[in-house]
Amino acid sequence: MDTVSYEYRFSFPSGREELFQLHLDGATLAPREPLPPVLPEWTKLEFKQCEGCQLPYGSYTHCPLAAHLSPVVEQLSDVTSIDEVKVTVVVDERTLTRSATAQEGISSLMGIIIATSGCPVTEFFKPMARFHLPFASPEETFYRAASMYMLAQYYRWQDNLSADMDMKGLVRFYEKVARVNKGMAERIRSIKREDGTINAIVLLDMFVKGMPHELGATLEDLKPLFAPYLAETNII
Repeated sequence: MDTVSYEYRFSFPSGREELFQLHLDGATLAPREPLPPVLPEWTKLEFKQCEGCQLPYGSYTHCPLAAHLSPVVEQLSDVTSIDEVKVTVVVDERTLTRSATAQEGISSLMGIIIATSGCPVTEFFKPMARFHLPFASPEETFYRAASMYMLAQYYRWQDNLSADMDMKGLVRFYEKVARVNKGMAERIRSIKREDGTINAIVLLDMFVKGMPHELGATLEDLKPLFAPYLAETNII
């Protein structure tokens, strides 16, 4: 597939509509659209730069994640978290429509942008972005994150690399993502707009911070579903 496309349409009770279309390279998930010609001050790399930023020194003038989020932040700068909105999402050949709060809709959209922006910390989310599930529940997201990580270990094993079967690396990864979320929230908070986009990141961060503490229990809850694979006589 040459291009992977996602569309988010926000329809407000007032009749206002905001449309966001993302077109990504089918192989790398790199954004195909150019960045805005003029980027806001808050997107500059040194502006409240994330703790432990992994971008090579001197390689960027602007944070790629902030830059790619800026159209959403600027376009929805007057939207509050609890504003009611109808969100229509088109992913591949599927369309989903849901009534939600603005922060829920924006958070779902931001999840794709964060994964595909070019940030070296969040790029590990690309497989989840490719098979995006709008408005996923926490349990669905845990399942998808764990499945993604274990498939990555299979590919590492195929390439004769070490495989992390106890998933400690997944916990460390989420700890790094929490620092990115904190930095991005501070950037957006600094421009003193309405809280819709800030709290969308906070909503994402709630899951990110909960992952290290809840992963073990969630996987244990899911284990009965895999009973057919665990039978002693299984010959798969």
